[in-house]
Amino acid sequence: MEILIKFIKFGVVGFSGMIVDFGITYLFKEIFKIQKFVANAIGFLTAASSNYIFNRIWTFHSANPDVVMEFGKFFFVSVIGLGINSLVLWVLNTKFNLNFYFAKLLAIIVTTLWNFIANYIYTFTI
Repeated sequence: MEILIKFIKFGVVGFSGMIVDFGITYLFKEIFKIQKFVANAIGFLTAASSNYIFNRIWTFHSANPDVVMEFGKFFFVSVIGLGINSLVLWVLNTKFNLNFYFAKLLAIIVTTLWNFIANYIYTFTI
């Protein structure tokens, strides 16, 4: 039951991160005219950084005094997640011609599963 509660909290944090991700991606892609996959990476990494703070405090209640190491682990997991996210997005958008933002939503769902499992097992264990 505890893991389910953590997954739900992780999902809530992830949803707020998705808003940050989509907002930043849109800003860089549509307003600043940055290449769409670069804009995606900027949005994803910005959201990952804000998600760390909320997940540390609320989802996992981490008291690890080595915040730098813990953030490094979280960021490492997020970078792998970015690779998964970008690959899924690229395949769905370029190979299956799905709308970029719909493909991005599907990529976020796949990446969320990876991020939760990896952070639960690796990042937030002492």
